[in-house]
Amino acid sequence: MQIDAIFLHIGVVLIKKSEMNALCKTLCDFWDSSIGKKLIVAVTGVMLVGFLIAHMAGNLLIFQGRESLNDYAYFLHHFLHGMGIWLFRVGLIVAFVLHIVATVSLTRQNRAARSEKYAHEATSRASLSSRYMIWSGLTVIAFVIFHLLHFTVRIDPDLASMKDPMDPSRHDAYGMVIAGFQNPVVVLFYIISISFLCSHLSHGIASIFQTLGFNSKKTRDPFHKLGLVISVVLWLGFLSIPFLALFDLIGDGEKDAPVPMEASVNTELLFRC
Repeated sequence: MQIDAIFLHIGVVLIKKSEMNALCKTLCDFWDSSIGKKLIVAVTGVMLVGFLIAHMAGNLLIFQGRESLNDYAYFLHHFLHGMGIWLFRVGLIVAFVLHIVATVSLTRQNRAARSEKYAHEATSRASLSSRYMIWSGLTVIAFVIFHLLHFTVRIDPDLASMKDPMDPSRHDAYGMVIAGFQNPVVVLFYIISISFLCSHLSHGIASIFQTLGFNSKKTRDPFHKLGLVISVVLWLGFLSIPFLALFDLIGDGEKDAPVPMEASVNTELLFRC
């Protein structure tokens, strides 16, 4: 008698092979369909937009001072004993990758389904738009990688070693952000990348509502305006910090720079005397 089941633990049947094959076939058919890809793009788009709004709101705590931003950063890195932020990062990376792969696959699928009867002029416009989208998409991807290396991985040892002056046991996220935006080239790259990203969102948010079935003649214009408003708010919110930090309009000035070891030792000796 053939046992048609999968055992992950001894004596416990979790799912039959036939059921697993049916599930895999259903998921593959869903992925292969244009509707499935559009739904994946829409759902992951909602997740990414929600993250951007929450991320911007957290970043804006910098205007409340060092203690507020550092408390927020400490909470994120110690939520669920440090596991919370990793679960969130993994989920966000999966959503980001799925969003890109589904979008590229859907675009290629739509191009392959086009009839050859299109005029040459329309083809030229489509190829120009494709070249623009490719470069803007690559810029956003490069920005995400750089942003992670800049403020998450902290490959710069000076930024990684900054400690909160009020609590040396924790990292000084406030001083790190301000010091990280003292380079005009970095700020320029942020301006270009965030502009590309928000340009994508201004059209993408309206497309999300359309894919999820909330769009109609009455709601099409309000949803388009909503996408534009959200994009402008995100653009202003994200770029306000690097712009103001570059011109020393936020922060504690010299207090945010790492204190040299010699200076700290000399100060300590002075007070001892």
